[in-house]
Amino acid sequence: MPSQPTFPTDHLRIETWTDPVIDRLGHDPRSTYVETYWLGILGPSACWLLRRLADGLDREPGGYGLDMVDAAASIGLRLNGGRHAPFMRTLGRICQFRMARLVDTSTLEVRRNLPPLTLAQADRLPAPLRDAHRHDADTTRADRRSDQARRARHLALTLVQLGEDRSATERQLREWRFNATLCNEVADWAWEARRKLARAKTPVTEPVPVADTGPRLVPIPIPTPTPTTTPTPDDPSAGEPSRSRPALDGAA
Repeated sequence: MPSQPTFPTDHLRIETWTDPVIDRLGHDPRSTYVETYWLGILGPSACWLLRRLADGLDREPGGYGLDMVDAAASIGLRLNGGRHAPFMRTLGRICQFRMARLVDTSTLEVRRNLPPLTLAQADRLPAPLRDAHRHDADTTRADRRSDQARRARHLALTLVQLGEDRSATERQLREWRFNATLCNEVADWAWEARRKLARAKTPVTEPVPVADTGPRLVPIPIPTPTPTTTPTPDDPSAGEPSRSRPALDGAA
């Protein structure tokens, strides 16, 4: 482990230690994982200090000033005694386990997430906790593999939809550091999904029968009216009463 650094005794600047891998895979200092498994490795004072520092970075993500006397008192430790004071030893312990690092004489960078226990550290746990940690680790790995496969499928399908062939899709996934076997499987899956999608979009050329939706209207023929003769002024009979007499009943 790294040697214990020399800390100031009045104030300390606290900033975030950015680590993309641990930030993604690690555990919040206030999490159940840290309370259950790291507590017996780091000790209660170190765990409580990391929790307090995480609270401060939540309030001020850009960093903040830590009053050493107040910080020591907040977790029940003394600061008197120089570098051998209980609080100084606790600061040194979180640096020895690489949970924090002193980047200059007055600035301490602290991890926002703590890494999972190594195999050697897990073997130091009591048997019940060791078994529980192994079970949790197996479950976490399975969940992580499932998440990784889901992300790889999404990326592969995007690549083939952009026009990449199967080989180019697998090659790009490998460059993105996915597992080699997963790259091969996902490239096959994405290419087959693309073919199915293309078949589903093929237009149908056969005529589609139209369903009978109800009775049809039959046109009814309209009779043509018989034309009537209208007398004109040139007709000599116009306006004269008819001289014809109706036939009498019984006339021969």
